[in-house]
Amino acid sequence: MSPAAERVPWRWLAAGRASRRLVLVVVFVALLLDNMLLTVVVPIIPTFLYTTEYEGADSSVAPAQTEPASPALKAPPFSSMFSYFDNTTVIVSGSTNTTELANGTESSRLPQPPASSPPLPSGCPEGEEFLAKENVRVGLLFASKALVQLVFNPSVGLLTNRIGYHIPMFIGFIIMFVSTVMFAFSGTYTLLFIARALQGIGSSFSSVAGLGMLASVYTDDFERGNAMGIALGGLALGVLIGAPFGSVMYEFVGKSSPFLVLAFLALLDGALQLCILQPSKISPESTKGTPLFTLLRDPYILVAAGALCFSNMGVAMLEPTLPIWMMQTMCSPKWQLGMAFLPASISYLIGTNLFGILANKMGRWLCSLIGMAVVGISLLCVPLAKNIYGLIGPNGGLGFAIGMVDSSMMPIMGYLVDLRHTSVYGNVYAIADVAFCMGFAIGPSTGGAIVRAIGFPWLMIIIGVINIAYAPLCWYLRNPPAKEEKIVSIRKQEFPMQTKSYITQKTLRDFPLTDDSDVEVENAE
Repeated sequence: MSPAAERVPWRWLAAGRASRRLVLVVVFVALLLDNMLLTVVVPIIPTFLYTTEYEGADSSVAPAQTEPASPALKAPPFSSMFSYFDNTTVIVSGSTNTTELANGTESSRLPQPPASSPPLPSGCPEGEEFLAKENVRVGLLFASKALVQLVFNPSVGLLTNRIGYHIPMFIGFIIMFVSTVMFAFSGTYTLLFIARALQGIGSSFSSVAGLGMLASVYTDDFERGNAMGIALGGLALGVLIGAPFGSVMYEFVGKSSPFLVLAFLALLDGALQLCILQPSKISPESTKGTPLFTLLRDPYILVAAGALCFSNMGVAMLEPTLPIWMMQTMCSPKWQLGMAFLPASISYLIGTNLFGILANKMGRWLCSLIGMAVVGISLLCVPLAKNIYGLIGPNGGLGFAIGMVDSSMMPIMGYLVDLRHTSVYGNVYAIADVAFCMGFAIGPSTGGAIVRAIGFPWLMIIIGVINIAYAPLCWYLRNPPAKEEKIVSIRKQEFPMQTKSYITQKTLRDFPLTDDSDVEVENAE
């Protein structure tokens, strides 16, 4: 092979590492896989725990109950077979009458199963009390990821300021891969809880480093908004594929299959990061970023973070409670539990890509205000559904509205730092991710307890009213003021000092002067 041909792959890698679009692809894929793993468990965990714990406990108790009575139960067919109608054991066994035994029937055994567990109509699952308790346990398991992510986000934000974004991104990939494999082979609630918490650590590294990297690469506010919209499209696509993919694979292939597919895709993501990024290179920020607590005291950043938190809290409350509510009221099969989230996922994908561009034109504050109002109205309509088709409208509106809020608030976070603080983005996107995680931590953990106490409809009313009441606060983001030192730097950028150059009208004569100098000047003029 010629030396020129050998240098072609290295040239491609060098060009790729300098390309902003390939950085966007890396962040897109990382958010896609993270949110596929986030939602693929939503239809699997409730039914898996019900199958392994409730039905498994019943099947283990049933043989213990029937085994002592087996001689008596086997006696009537044995006696009737040999025509021992006068045997005292037939009378003691509690069988009905000798005519039925002579006909070879087994009616003495038929009344026992209905007495212990009467069949429920329409194929609904048994164990109402178990399902009520499962709301709380599933909610805590789902919330564990967000709680752990909440704790790690500030540390990751500080880490990115010191060593750059590339190494934390790769650490996030490694942890995510381990968590996915652990999900595939976990068979108990405790192991599933650990795998979910481990996913929170990996997600913290991937999301904070990824969004901060995008904000540092796309410095123009309009371009940054478009890039954030595309990256959030990866998040939306992960949410879109995750729940239906998990329910169908679990129903027809098995529990481990969706997680093994995700583990393989995670390996491809790791290879992509090795090629495009440089995970071994430490590249700290050239300027010191604004401290985290200073950003947390900024009221405009807090308003934007609150919008992210409360809008996502609604869907976070739906994730553990909606499948169980569907099992109880609609008697839905397994595959429908994931498909119920499909309208929300599709509309979220449309909303993030559409309003990544439109929000900058119509005003990001107005886009987020309308989005939060629509989130609240959609949540109020969810309990009105009588079957899975009745969930299409409310869930579709919910996903579209959350897409409006996310695609508006993520660029606003970067814009507020540019306007009011130092343009280093690790800490501010750590705050944005903390807000996102608070929604997904408080939502499932409190949602299950509220459903058990006052019911699913009241849960939707509470979170819907909270979103509608918070929406007017987005008005304060309409025209946030800049800090004084930022105003000076912005004016310097908008109106740079213009230097004027002056050209002399007359040609200067050389020194020393000669007799012909005056003649040369007259000829030149």
